Amino acid sequence: MAKVTIYTTSTCPYCMAAKNLLNRKGVTFEEIDVSGDAQRREAMTQRANGRRTVPQIFIGEHHVGGFDDMNALERAGKLDALLEA
Repeated sequence: MAKVTIYTTSTCPYCMAAKNLLNRKGVTFEEIDVSGDAQRREAMTQRANGRRTVPQIFIGEHHVGGFDDMNALERAGKLDALLEA
C-alpha cells in the first residue's frame, strides 16, 4: 500500500472528512498538522505546487489535492488503485 500523507489543521472540517474517509477504508496515514507552524505550512505549500489550503493529500508522491479531489476519486472508483500502487 502506498504511503499516504495528509496536511491538516485541528479545526478544519474538510480535514476531518478526509481522515474519516481514509479511516473507513482502513488506510494508515501520516498526519502533519500545520496549525500555527509557518515552516510546516510553507513546506506543504511548496510540495502542493502553491496550494495553501488544507487538507493537502499525497498518496506516495502523487499530489491528490484536497478532500473534494480525493472524494471525487473515490466516487469515480479510482482511489483504491492509487492506494494500492
